[in-house]
Amino acid sequence: MKPLLVAIVILAVQGVVIALIGVDTFQGLLERLAAAIGAPYNTFIVLMGTSILGLSAGTIGVFAVLRRRSLVGDAVAHSALPGLALAYLILGERNFPAMMAGAAAFGLFGSLSISWLRKNTRVKADAAIGIVLSVLFGLGLMLSGIVQDDPTGRQAGLDSFLLGKTAGMIGRDLLSISLVAANVTLFIALFFKEFKLVSFDGSFASVQGFPALALDAAMMGLVVVTTVIGLPAVGVVLMAALLILPAVSARFWSDNLRVTVLLSGGIGLLTGFTGSWLSSRYDDLPAGAVIVLAGSALFLVSAMLAPRKGVLARLWKRSAATLEISRQHLLRAFFEIEESETAAPEKGVSVDRLLGCRSWSAWTIRLLLFRARLAGEIRRKESEAWYLTPTGREKAAEVVRRHRLWEIFLVEQASIAPDHVDRDADELEHLLTDEMLEALEKRHLGEGCGADTIPASVHPVEND
Repeated sequence: MKPLLVAIVILAVQGVVIALIGVDTFQGLLERLAAAIGAPYNTFIVLMGTSILGLSAGTIGVFAVLRRRSLVGDAVAHSALPGLALAYLILGERNFPAMMAGAAAFGLFGSLSISWLRKNTRVKADAAIGIVLSVLFGLGLMLSGIVQDDPTGRQAGLDSFLLGKTAGMIGRDLLSISLVAANVTLFIALFFKEFKLVSFDGSFASVQGFPALALDAAMMGLVVVTTVIGLPAVGVVLMAALLILPAVSARFWSDNLRVTVLLSGGIGLLTGFTGSWLSSRYDDLPAGAVIVLAGSALFLVSAMLAPRKGVLARLWKRSAATLEISRQHLLRAFFEIEESETAAPEKGVSVDRLLGCRSWSAWTIRLLLFRARLAGEIRRKESEAWYLTPTGREKAAEVVRRHRLWEIFLVEQASIAPDHVDRDADELEHLLTDEMLEALEKRHLGEGCGADTIPASVHPVEND
């Protein structure tokens, strides 16, 4: 209750401050700020409005993505269209606050309809979103047609809500966006713990006594308000992208929810600013579309370059793991060649002999030998002969020990034929932990397996 009381008090204070200051005073302040930084007033309004909108959408978008409600924002945006048209039909004139209220009412109705369909019918979430989106958007298009047929209907400007008309933003719009963004941020900060709990485990939140249903409704309410206030800027069609793109981009960079929310807000702000700035530089580019393309570019950068979850990082880790496995196979090949009865350790191991051990190419063998030599695991005494160093022999013995322990386990417990077990052991032996190896060693040594079967240590062969 305490966060809710704090939120109510702050909202009341905001209302009093706005009533005292007035919209005209706010617009005058914006004009002075624009003049101070040397920017055209309209450009300044657009840049500030889209940046703040991106910040708000990115912040609340994280919770929509975590709740797997990413497309609810799309449904809400499309559901808002009949509310806009009805508000104009009722009032007979373009009244921005009234039209936003109508859009919010229908957006909330669309969100509740999706929840009702999911809980009370056999309709899945994606189908419920599709049903509500198509039905209400169709209703909105029908009502828009009625408005356009009216002699004064073109003054409603409903077309601008479909794809957005960022250049038409005025100081009053910026005030509305700023208030919504501030309050969305306020509610997320006050109810962060509760939103976090409901996002990850709503059932557990209910068991712990939290009003999970009310909290979920509050989160969706914030999504609705943010979506509706963004319609004049990026439109019905593109608003969902502004909710989703910053959130999914931020998830590539962190697993910490607090950090993800902050990053998503920052990415959303950068998305709005970059898209609007590019649109202002090139007059032929529609701002809403460019904003979404800017968000897409930031998503691609995150998907490719994120240090832990990015595509390049994953490819690097996979390549490093493949090279490490190949290095272990190389050391095992050296060890097994040296311990074989027909081998002559004092003559070393040739590249041709290594090529016969596995399906390695000559290029791969040379790369592995180069890496092993840098690591001090092998050395070359003659032009074509390679030897294990004491360090390399110790590592090779550990690799062989791991491999043979796993071979014995597979033969005994998985009933794999001894003549096939080598291939099967190769696939999993590199994943064994030290605890697993210790358990396997105790098991097999307790059953009488000797050191000749599982080499724990190997006496070095002198090559000097």
